[in-house]
Amino acid sequence: MVPAWLWLLCVSVPQALPEAQPAELSVEIPENYGGSFPLYLTKLLLPREGAEGQIMLSGDSGKAAQGPFAMDPDSGFLLVTRALDREEQAEYQLQVTLETQDRHVLWGPQSVLVRVKDENDQASGHQAIATVEVSIIENTWVPLEPIHLAENLKVLYPHHIAQVHWSGDDVHYRLESHPLGPFDVDAEGNLYVTRELDTEAQAEYMLQVWAQNSRGEDYAAPLELQVLVMDENDNVPVCPPRGPAVSIPELSPPGTEVTRLSAEDADAPGSPNSHIVYQLLSPESEDGVEGRPFQVDPTSGSVTVGALPLQAGQNILLLVLAMDLAGAEGGFSSTCEVEVKVTDINDHAPEFTTSQIGPISLPEDVEPGTLVAMLTATDADLEPAFRLMDFAIERGDTEGTFDLDWEPDSGHVGLRLCKNLSYEAAPSHKVVVVVRSVAELVGPGPGPGATATVTVLVERVMPPPKLDQERYEASVPISVPAGSLLLTIQSSDPISRSLRFSLVNDSEGWLCIEKFSGEVHTAQSLQGAQPGDTYTVLVEAQDTDEPRLSTSVPLVIHFLKAPPAPALTPAPVPSRYLCTPRQDHGVIVSGPSKDSDLASGHGPYSFALGPNPTVQRDWRLQTLNGSHAYLTLALHWVEPREHIIPVVVSHNAQMWQLLVRVIVCRCNVEGQCMRKVGRMKGMPTKLSAVGILVGTLVAIGIFLILIFTHWTLSRKKDLDQPADSVPLKATV
Repeated sequence: MVPAWLWLLCVSVPQALPEAQPAELSVEIPENYGGSFPLYLTKLLLPREGAEGQIMLSGDSGKAAQGPFAMDPDSGFLLVTRALDREEQAEYQLQVTLETQDRHVLWGPQSVLVRVKDENDQASGHQAIATVEVSIIENTWVPLEPIHLAENLKVLYPHHIAQVHWSGDDVHYRLESHPLGPFDVDAEGNLYVTRELDTEAQAEYMLQVWAQNSRGEDYAAPLELQVLVMDENDNVPVCPPRGPAVSIPELSPPGTEVTRLSAEDADAPGSPNSHIVYQLLSPESEDGVEGRPFQVDPTSGSVTVGALPLQAGQNILLLVLAMDLAGAEGGFSSTCEVEVKVTDINDHAPEFTTSQIGPISLPEDVEPGTLVAMLTATDADLEPAFRLMDFAIERGDTEGTFDLDWEPDSGHVGLRLCKNLSYEAAPSHKVVVVVRSVAELVGPGPGPGATATVTVLVERVMPPPKLDQERYEASVPISVPAGSLLLTIQSSDPISRSLRFSLVNDSEGWLCIEKFSGEVHTAQSLQGAQPGDTYTVLVEAQDTDEPRLSTSVPLVIHFLKAPPAPALTPAPVPSRYLCTPRQDHGVIVSGPSKDSDLASGHGPYSFALGPNPTVQRDWRLQTLNGSHAYLTLALHWVEPREHIIPVVVSHNAQMWQLLVRVIVCRCNVEGQCMRKVGRMKGMPTKLSAVGILVGTLVAIGIFLILIFTHWTLSRKKDLDQPADSVPLKATV
């Protein structure tokens, strides 16, 4: 006789084998599923271009699916959102496509057939009934194998499960069950189960069947039958409810446990139906990248960190499939969800956006508290507490000239001046600012970007030029000649500097000023000026080295009535020699020595060339000081001869005229004058010499003419005589 359990197993095998895979995908789901939703059914192999399109789910008519199905666009799983009832609809024909916004199909359609599995079919392999015929041999019971009955049989009760038989006519049967169970036996020995069995209530029963006569006497010892209730895989693994996100630090090493899943199965403990294994569905490993960010131990359900590094700030939804029957075909499964939040750690050192700032030029008189530069630092960490920074001046500020100013929660720091700058003490500064994380840093220390160098150049500040007077005044007769010295502008600045002078608003052009000496002269005669009038111009003094530094003061000229013309007393000046073409030589002209003021050191004198235009064209007179002037040639070539140059000297309303005698001559290479030599006594003059020479030549010419004439006449006479008149020469 074939054992009942083996026969039941053979009946169940065809039901467990899947049908041939059709062109379309086929998915089965039990009706009235009691697990958590959404339930992930199957994963579609969408192309990588799926990110560029939209996943569309439609029914068999091409219309959008209005049923309990949906697509997860991130994982590509087809899921169901609620329990299904086979009586309402046994099958669902779905189509999945990948389309663009303009309804252009990028992939598909992929047909998916979803079958709703009837609850009565869940244990179809275990509903066969073990019918056992028991006979006697010499009034003894034949031992029977244990009877295996499936739990939760969907049959009509009472249900026949076996039959026993004791030979004889007057036989009645009595049944005892230990423990008391839903079993019964009739007079013909038919053994029945009166209701559904449940392994959770009782997994094993021991039945005793007594054969009795009509008097109630037992024929023999009872027949003992063992009934084993076979656990049916009719319970779906139940995942633990999805709780709050599990936090995991960013740099957790591989193998760090994130969480441990513990799905429950209501089937018999220890049976294959309650043996649950786990499989990680999502996230999957990326193409071209080895390893996954998470791993799941299939037996214990422990979720650990994988080899792929995690990034702070990631929120990852883990989909873990819990399968009973140890993952074998025909079992049930549920999808467990675990949300993982990758928390930040302080593993990034703050860095400046710019490592070199400047050079920044600051004048040395800049006020303390002035903002010199603004530096910006960034921190790649996400946690606000890890982005808090501390700044300090690392080097380059030994005197405490600078300070830092920043807000605690800001990445901007200002470098401010807290002391006065000094060009003499330090013409430049190189301030190195360092940034550090307030929280303790994890991992490598700060890099080169944690410092920034600010270069500050100190500009020397020069005060504007200061003159000896804030206002200059001069009284000038309207008859003063051109070139007359009116006054000298002088600097009173304690700093030795070179000044350049100029006049502003000299609308009449009456005045001129020497650029470097500051002497103010009359540029021309004061024609048009009236006594009692004033003439105001501005004198501007500019620093030669720093042109931006300048000052100006007013110069007021008071015009006076012209004094009576004094008799100019010519004062002869010894002759001097100058070379032409012009060389670097000149003649020093001094004021009259008879003036008592000059002898006592009072002055100054004013020197000017006489009004002769030729003299002013050929000669140049430059004042050396209050008592002397320097006379030079104004032209490159002046006729070599003796020149008398009138020089007008004025002092305290007195005027003198000096007649300076200058001999202009040609000079040799040594600069010595080659003077013209005069005629010596007894020596002929040029005219006499020429007359003598011409007379001599005329006399010689006359003499030659006479000789030629005489010779010509003599020859002619000889030709006129006859031949016989020629005397004969005596022969010897």
